[in-house]
Amino acid sequence: MSASQPPRPAGQNPDVPLLDADTPTLLVKIFGKDRPGITAGLFDTLAAYSVDVVDIEQVVTRGRIVLCALVTEPTVSTEGELRATVHSWAESLRLQAEIISGTGDNRPRGSGRSHVTVLGHPLTAESTAAIAARITATGGNIDRIFRLAKYPVTAVEFAVSGTETEPLRTALATEAAALGVDVAVVSAGLHRRAQRLVVMDVDSTLIQDEVIELFAAHAGCEDKVAEVTAQAMRGELDFEQSLHARVALLAGLDASVVDKVRAEVRLTPGARTLIRTLKRLGYQVGVVSGGFTQVTDDLMERLGLDFASANTLEIVDGKLTGRVTGAVVDRAGKARLLREFAAEAGVPLDQTVAIGDGANDLDMLNAAGLGVAFNAKPVVRRAADTAVNVPFLDTVLYLLGITREEVEAADGFVDLPH
Repeated sequence: MSASQPPRPAGQNPDVPLLDADTPTLLVKIFGKDRPGITAGLFDTLAAYSVDVVDIEQVVTRGRIVLCALVTEPTVSTEGELRATVHSWAESLRLQAEIISGTGDNRPRGSGRSHVTVLGHPLTAESTAAIAARITATGGNIDRIFRLAKYPVTAVEFAVSGTETEPLRTALATEAAALGVDVAVVSAGLHRRAQRLVVMDVDSTLIQDEVIELFAAHAGCEDKVAEVTAQAMRGELDFEQSLHARVALLAGLDASVVDKVRAEVRLTPGARTLIRTLKRLGYQVGVVSGGFTQVTDDLMERLGLDFASANTLEIVDGKLTGRVTGAVVDRAGKARLLREFAAEAGVPLDQTVAIGDGANDLDMLNAAGLGVAFNAKPVVRRAADTAVNVPFLDTVLYLLGITREEVEAADGFVDLPH
C-alpha cells in the first residue's frame, strides 16, 4: 500500500484494490431536461473507454436532471476522445456536459455524523439559510440534502458530518424555535432504521380529544372537571390527585356512556397513516395513557396496536363508581410501561421512539431513544429531543427518515383531512 493510500476498511475484500489518492479521475457532470435513458446512455458511452465507476450521484428537480459520475481516467491517448464523445452524446440529447480532471475519490466525511430533518409549513428560504448557517457554525459540513416530503409539510433531510450530534441538536433547537420550524437531529447509523418500537400518548396526541372531558360532558360536570384540571396545571394538585378528583365527578354515570364516548373520539389527522405505515415496515406500536382502558382497548383493536395501557374506570352494577382500579398510569408509570413494552418487544430502549404532548409524558420522552414533542406545551418542547408543531401525526415518519413516497407505497392510502 502506498503512503498516500487510505487504510482499508475493516471487512473489505483484500483482493479488491483501493483507489489511490493520487489516481487520476474524471468528474463527468450532465445536466438538462430529464428523460428516460440518460443514465444508461452516459455509462454506455463511457464503457467504450474501459473506465471504472468510483461514485454516482443523480438528482431530478422539476424535470431537470443533474447526473454526476466520478470515474477513473482513461489512457492518455483516449482521454481527448472520451471528452469529445461525451460532449457529442450530450448535445445529441440537448443536454450540457462538464468534465473536470482531478485525483482520487471524494474527501472522507468527518466524524460525528448526523441526520438533520427540517419540517416547514411552509419551508422558507430564510429558515433554510439560517439552519445551514448554524450547522456550519457548529463545525459541521452538509454532505447531502434531499427532500423527504412535499405534503402536508415540506420535509428535507441534511446529512451532516464533522460535529457531534448532541451539540448540533442543542444549537439547532434554539435556531428552530426562533424560526418557527421543526428540526430533528439524530445520530447516523444502522440503529436509525432499527427503531422498531413506537409508543405514544393518547389524549391530544393519538386523538384530538381529552377523554375525561368527553365523559364529563355526559355527566354535566365539564366546568368542574376543567377547574380541577386548571388546579393541576397550576401545580396545586399532582396528576394522581387530579385524576381521582375528576373521576369522582363521574360517579353514578351509566356505563352505556362508554360506547358513546368511543364513538365521539376523533383520531388526529395522520394517525392511521402513521400506524399503518409503521406496522407494514415491521415496527411495533403501543399507547400509554393517563386516560382509560375503556377507550384505549377500543383503539388497540381498531388500529391494530401491539401494546396499550391506561387507567381503568371502575364499573359496578352498570354504573361508574367514580373510582379507578389498579395502579395509576402517571408520569413515572408511562416511562415504566415504555421499558416494559420494549422488553416484551425485544427492542433496546435506545431504539424506541416516544411521542407525547404534556408534562405527564416527559419521563417517557426522556427514556426513549428519540422523544418527540407533538404540538406540546413549551416545557415539553424544550425537554424533548425534537418537536413537531404541525397538526399531522404522520409527519413523525419523516423524523425516522421515511419518505412520503415510502409512506404511500406502504400505506396504500393517506387518511384525511390533510
